[in-house]
Amino acid sequence: MSVRCSHLLCKHTGSRNPISRRTSLQVTLSPDDALTEITQIHAYLLSHPSPPEFMSACAARSDCSSSSNGGDLGPFTRGQMQKPFEDASFALAVGEISKEIVSTDSGYHIIMRLA
Repeated sequence: MSVRCSHLLCKHTGSRNPISRRTSLQVTLSPDDALTEITQIHAYLLSHPSPPEFMSACAARSDCSSSSNGGDLGPFTRGQMQKPFEDASFALAVGEISKEIVSTDSGYHIIMRLA
């Protein structure tokens, strides 16, 4: 079984590769500051839970190279993503946004399952 998700990634200085793929700049946010920022974005997205709104936020803020595609990662199966991200993605219903911010070695994520 595969899922397709869009995600917004907020990297921080403790991320395994603290370079924003959207801006190509070194990330300067501390983990606490990154968590504060993504918490605010998460609250907004939970109150506006539409794929276009989510993808627009990803394009504007995500530090992942997928930001150029609205955060869309395309389809993936188990074993292809970091475990916390994978577990959260497969637990979502189609159209659902993660209720919690997901922390991985890459940073903090908000995930929306597209398919």
